[in-house]
Amino acid sequence: MAITILDTSKRLEVFTYEDYLNLPDNGKRYEIINGELYMVPAPTLGHQDTIGEFHLTIGIFLKANPIGKIYLAPTDIIFSDIDVLQPDLIFVSKEKFDILTRENIQGAPDLVIEVLSPGTEKRDRTIKLKAYSKFGVLEYWMANDEKATVEVWRRKGKKLVFHALLDKTQTLTTPLLPELEIPLAKIFQKG
Repeated sequence: MAITILDTSKRLEVFTYEDYLNLPDNGKRYEIINGELYMVPAPTLGHQDTIGEFHLTIGIFLKANPIGKIYLAPTDIIFSDIDVLQPDLIFVSKEKFDILTRENIQGAPDLVIEVLSPGTEKRDRTIKLKAYSKFGVLEYWMANDEKATVEVWRRKGKKLVFHALLDKTQTLTTPLLPELEIPLAKIFQKG
């Protein structure tokens, strides 16, 4: 099977989860969104620092308040046979543990976090936002490590809507993780 990445004008077939499972184990990460295959580039060190701080902060909170689980990429979320995404960080509440399998997450988690990078920002802001909204994710955070900001999108009715843009002088909170306060200065600390 020929793998088409990004050129939708000449795509002859729709990629499925079965196709995804048969991709070569070449160290590259892939996602399928609406039947289209995308390669996910390796993250920068700033990206890794940012997602690491989020993971550590939320993970410590969850140890003291066991209301769910947090997962780092690469972890597959199977939304449908033609929608398999790997956000940078995923939170699943206890109420949704039935979507957790040994291999992956099958259904909408409560929260997904993506750290924007030049190679993925457009996709994160458009087709991934649309997919997370369509499949029922409750909250989506887009962190920008270069600008030290977090864009928060929350579910309102049937879709995700813009909620807030926070900078490193502010504290991030969410009803999904009651009593957790995340000082963004800690997330975006340099050095």
